[in-house]
Amino acid sequence: MIHCLCIAAEAMVTGQPGFFDLSNRYEALSAAGDPLERLASVIDFEVFRGPLVAVLRRSPRGKGGRPPFDPVLMFKILVLQALYSLSDEATEFQIKDRLSFQRFLGLGLDGTVPDATTVWLFRERLVKARAIDRLRWLRLLGQFGG
Repeated sequence: MIHCLCIAAEAMVTGQPGFFDLSNRYEALSAAGDPLERLASVIDFEVFRGPLVAVLRRSPRGKGGRPPFDPVLMFKILVLQALYSLSDEATEFQIKDRLSFQRFLGLGLDGTVPDATTVWLFRERLVKARAIDRLRWLRLLGQFGG
C-alpha cells in the first residue's frame, strides 16, 4: 500500500502519467455517455473508405513529402465539424485538446493531428469531386447530439 502511494506521489511530482491514467479517463468518458463513442458504435466508418479512395485518387506521387492522412480519419474530422459546428482552426485545436475527439478518431495522445489547412484541402477535394453533395447527411448527425 505504501509502495503504491509512493509511486502515485512520484508520478505527480515528475508529471508523468501513471500506467492506468489514460484508461481511467477513457472509462470516465464512457461512463458519462460520450456521444462520439455511441456514434462510433452505430456507424461503421470503414464503409466509406472505398468511395473516399475512389473520389480522392491522386496522380502517382513523386518521392518526398509527407504521406496523406488516412481518408477515413479525415472524413471523421468532417463529421466532428458538422456535429460541433467547428471552423477548420477550431477543429485542429479541439482534436489536440479533447480526449473524446482523439478516441473517436483513433489517435493516441502522441498522434499526428491534421492542421487546419489539411482539413480545408480535404473538404475542397470532396467538393470539387462533387462527393460532398452525397455526404450532406452529415448535417443530420447534428441531431444525434454533439
